[in-house]
Amino acid sequence: MEESIICQWSVFRSLLAILQWWSFNVTVIIMNKWIFQKLEFKFPLSVSCIHFICSSIGGYVVIKVLKLKPLIHVDPEDRWRRIFPMSFVFCINIVLGNVSLRYIPVSFMQTIKSFTPATTVVLQWLVWRKYFDWRIWASLIPIVGGILLASVTELSFNMFGFCAALFGCLATSTKTILAESLLHGYKFDSINTVYYMAPFATMILAIPAMLLEGNGILEWLSIHPFPWSALIIIFTSGVLAFCLNFSIFYVIHSTTAVTFNVAGNLKVAFAVLVSWLIFKNPISYLNAVGCAVTLVGCTFYGYVRHMIYQQSLVPGTPRTPRTPRTPISKMELLPPVNDKLDDKV
Repeated sequence: MEESIICQWSVFRSLLAILQWWSFNVTVIIMNKWIFQKLEFKFPLSVSCIHFICSSIGGYVVIKVLKLKPLIHVDPEDRWRRIFPMSFVFCINIVLGNVSLRYIPVSFMQTIKSFTPATTVVLQWLVWRKYFDWRIWASLIPIVGGILLASVTELSFNMFGFCAALFGCLATSTKTILAESLLHGYKFDSINTVYYMAPFATMILAIPAMLLEGNGILEWLSIHPFPWSALIIIFTSGVLAFCLNFSIFYVIHSTTAVTFNVAGNLKVAFAVLVSWLIFKNPISYLNAVGCAVTLVGCTFYGYVRHMIYQQSLVPGTPRTPRTPRTPISKMELLPPVNDKLDDKV
């Protein structure tokens, strides 16, 4: 009886974690699109900078004031040698995501972001010469095919927004690879990652935002009918962006890797549906099919990755011959199903 209650509570906690993760993620995406489209605040650098500021403050409050999460201490030298390069790529990733939101619909942007597993595999193969099981390569085919179908049938296609989203995938993959190599020995969680990276990202982005968008923001403040209420919405999106980080931390610790992968892909579908209901962007039948094929491909990719990892744990399982540059650890052969830090800020 007691075991049954514990099991039911575990399932309930997992569902609660997934629902609040979905809620924060979709809310932040929709709010950012609303800021660019409805409020006509067309300054993605400044929006990203505000999010970084809110996340810097939130990380400090959670770790230093409320002490809800223990601080992972990093050597001062490593902060500049390891964390700063990651923060730079992290900053580019977030900015490109916001730039793409300004020019293309949420549904198209979310579909392109699903291309991240493929870019991670290709980058690791080209740059690091890492070996991947043929099943990993095969699982990427529906992802690539679905994105190609969604791109050629997108009714609101914008080349600049498309390139921003695509390069955002490359930035996400680069950040993931850098995390493996630069943060070796530091077992970061999402909150500590924000605590260390958000201040660096704010420092990197503040001056370009002021130089490139400062005059435009002043002009926007002078002509907008309700500037202060609009600013409240913009800063609220920053607060919710930090809450999203906390929800990622909670869902990772409340679910399995497979559940996280499936929930992540369903979250994309949910975000696409909600954005369509709010913004009414036109979606053709073939475009919807392309999006669905991409999400199914991501789920299949996650299943293949999990299956290969489980096989590697079985004693006596034949191992694939390694080349001198092939990593020893089986886990190094498998790029992330979903970058668990991808939704941050």
